[in-house]
Amino acid sequence: MANNSLMHGAVAQDAEHPTMPDESESTVDDPILELDGVTKEFSKETAVNEISLAVERGELLTLLGPSGCGKTTTLRLLAGLETPTAGEITLNDEPVARPAEATDPEERDVGIVFQDFALFPHLSVRENIAFGLEDMDAVDTEARVDELLELVNMPDHGEKSPDQLSGGQKQRVALARSLAPKPEVLLLDEPFSNLDVRLRVEMREEVRSILKEAGVTAISVTHDQEEALSISDRVAVMNDGEIEQLGRPERVFEQPKSRFVASFLGRASFLTAYVHDDTVKTGIGAFDARTLDGYAAEYEGIAVDVLVRPDDLRAGRAHEDQTDGEVVSRQYVGPSFIYRVELDSGDTIHCLHNHVEDFELGERVTVDLVADHPLAWYPRPGVDSETRGCSVSENGDFCSFTESL
Repeated sequence: MANNSLMHGAVAQDAEHPTMPDESESTVDDPILELDGVTKEFSKETAVNEISLAVERGELLTLLGPSGCGKTTTLRLLAGLETPTAGEITLNDEPVARPAEATDPEERDVGIVFQDFALFPHLSVRENIAFGLEDMDAVDTEARVDELLELVNMPDHGEKSPDQLSGGQKQRVALARSLAPKPEVLLLDEPFSNLDVRLRVEMREEVRSILKEAGVTAISVTHDQEEALSISDRVAVMNDGEIEQLGRPERVFEQPKSRFVASFLGRASFLTAYVHDDTVKTGIGAFDARTLDGYAAEYEGIAVDVLVRPDDLRAGRAHEDQTDGEVVSRQYVGPSFIYRVELDSGDTIHCLHNHVEDFELGERVTVDLVADHPLAWYPRPGVDSETRGCSVSENGDFCSFTESL
């Protein structure tokens, strides 16, 4: 069994949500867009359920979640393509959507970048960008188009047609066209989904830079965790029509408030554990309880699941009677291997290793905790809500966790 120990300062937090984000993360000083109890129902299905959200002027906020979570419906509500069943949406302190009345999409001062870019094939790049500038005279329109071509780094492509452009160039033109009328808020619907992997990574950085230089408030929707974490000022993780967690990307990733958020953001494993005498007992050894984020003495005797990611763990070789589990699969990801290890305790975890460190399938290994940060944790099903303790079953199991650990 591996000998693991970590020491971390504890941060007092609620036992039900030990990894809640700081209150300051959800505080908005200058909101440009607000949703208050917004609900959208389709027949008997509730797509969006009482969402309340304030968007800071100039920020890039991403709605992140799996298919069917309500993120696209939320975007359509903001755009004016759907009307809420309940609640209110305000833009610059003016209501734009209520159940009984809604401002038309073209009157909302909101721009949209569609997933497929939606460029007009019969118009040039310049003409596409100028399409929404009917209220400007020819001189001002030409100046605005020139400004936007410079902004998206395409000053020499104005006379080209869309079919002469690469995927990344088409996206930049679509972005320039949406920015042309100077909208208060820009909505981006899965903006990188039509690009290949290499270009997708490149365009994330470029689009964020363009939006920040333009000074526009932007709301993006995506199911791509890496995309959301890399471009956003804040991320709102959605599930079943509700926002499960809102905060800075690093905070949401490192301190997810629910098992869903933890599992959806990156490769998550959970160590079944029992806290006793300021020690966390797990299937890979015992740790100082201050390893847990927000640990306090009042949590003594609680059964928990501890969140660990591949870079938190390392496999190693040892005499068989000192090992913790067996390597059951490995995935090559270029510079690294990710090994899946089935522990003798019944848990399954993943370990990240340099590509020169090689373990065979079926090999017995030890597993060490190498995390240099406090670990998120969640009370296990079966925890008594009053005492935070668990009853021991007739088989000696403690909340499904055997006392042998």
